[in-house]
Amino acid sequence: MQGFLKVGEMAPDFSLPATTKEHISLSDYRGQKNIVVAFYGMDFTPG
Repeated sequence: MQGFLKVGEMAPDFSLPATTKEHISLSDYRGQKNIVVAFYGMDFTPG
């Protein structure tokens, strides 16, 4: 298991599926925009 990032530490590159059915990578925006990643575990699941 990898450790957590420390304050001020640069996040590693990753890709995620977008709602537009394409994949978006953090590196696509690095140095151009501020990015916020919010994870909602079990969101959009029944129950």
